[in-house]
Amino acid sequence: MDPTTANMSLVVFGVLFLALGSGVWVGFALFMVGLVGMELFSSLPAGYNMASSVWATVGKWEYVALPLFILMGEILYRSGISEKLFKALVPWLYRLPGGLLLMNILSCTLFAAVSGSSAATTATVGRITLAEFDKLGYDRRLAMGSLAGAGTLGFLIPPSLIMIVYAILAEVSVGKMFMAGILPGLLLSGVYVTYIVYRGLRDPSIAPRGQETYSWKDRITGLKDLLPTLALILMVLGSIYAGVATPTEAAALGVFGAAVFAAIERSMTPRVAFECLVGAVKTNAMIMLIVVGAGFLSRVMGFLGIPAAITQAILELNLSPYALMVLLGAVYVVLGCLLDGFSIVVMTLPIALPMVTAAGFDPIWFGIYLILMVEVSQITPPVGFNLFVIQGLTGEPITRIARYAFPFFLLMLLTTVILTAFPEIALYLPRLMVNK
Repeated sequence: MDPTTANMSLVVFGVLFLALGSGVWVGFALFMVGLVGMELFSSLPAGYNMASSVWATVGKWEYVALPLFILMGEILYRSGISEKLFKALVPWLYRLPGGLLLMNILSCTLFAAVSGSSAATTATVGRITLAEFDKLGYDRRLAMGSLAGAGTLGFLIPPSLIMIVYAILAEVSVGKMFMAGILPGLLLSGVYVTYIVYRGLRDPSIAPRGQETYSWKDRITGLKDLLPTLALILMVLGSIYAGVATPTEAAALGVFGAAVFAAIERSMTPRVAFECLVGAVKTNAMIMLIVVGAGFLSRVMGFLGIPAAITQAILELNLSPYALMVLLGAVYVVLGCLLDGFSIVVMTLPIALPMVTAAGFDPIWFGIYLILMVEVSQITPPVGFNLFVIQGLTGEPITRIARYAFPFFLLMLLTTVILTAFPEIALYLPRLMVNK
């Protein structure tokens, strides 16, 4: 890297970290850094480029799916449909090793398949399970740790909001990204379940068994409470996989289906509908502010030649493909301590994607790898969103929750290693897709 580009890079990243450290909203910080970079190092008009960059970003039709999936998750959460997951699964899990701690994993897996959000998944399941675990005398550390880890499945299991953002920025099929997340998501969920069962076999006291008994009739009858969630999964993912709907159209189907189920349950009051809309607007505005800010910063860095210079500098190290992924993984773990997941994706993609494709990796596979790294950031202090959500539910200090979540941090890294060693886990289903 030549001295001029190196100096520009130091100034841009220095201003970025100062802005983030000052507590400025991430989206505004990204705009600020882009403006500083253009004013100091380019003769191009900063205002015009900022406006055209924002318009080019928000004008993409694929982003319409984002608020729709958010709204679907809001309806499921606020209408009480998600609580039925707990009641339906209790009879099946109560007597297994680890007991209802498995509820955190399975409930998050199912809710992730209709919410698309890690924070929403964690909050929804946590409101249902944590208080119940306290009443039953379950191990509090494992209860919070498993919730923190399993809540991240909201990013990996489709329909995932962050997958939509990645697919648009990387110019790959959203539908293929959704398909690529299914098997890795189930793999990570299975790794979590295996760990909970192992802990339950070693120390049954982590999940005390009560006196309740459930017959097979109770188990079968309770399955009807799973029907709304399973129907929505089939409606959304099935329509995409069969090629009869685009991800945006499938998102609209999901909203319609969630509203119908909420109406059937008589929980969709005018007040609930208003709260769903307000919650969806707030969440979407937060995400899109980050996306458009990062889009502008990415354009500025492209003008300045920073991504190309960094890519060339790393390529000149002559790292093997797997050594490159280890290096990127270490970088993402560090970034996860400072930034939220959406910021990590949109800020690093212009630099990382050319490197990994040059090393021979599939961009869809890299999307899943990157999302796993983003999941790690959800449970690393001081900016782990899932940690904040659980702190709000329990009042426990962030550092303590992070310590409880550490085993699941290691399990995520293990899953990433497995995915890197066996990339077909992510690529098998996308290759079967009818809709290209």
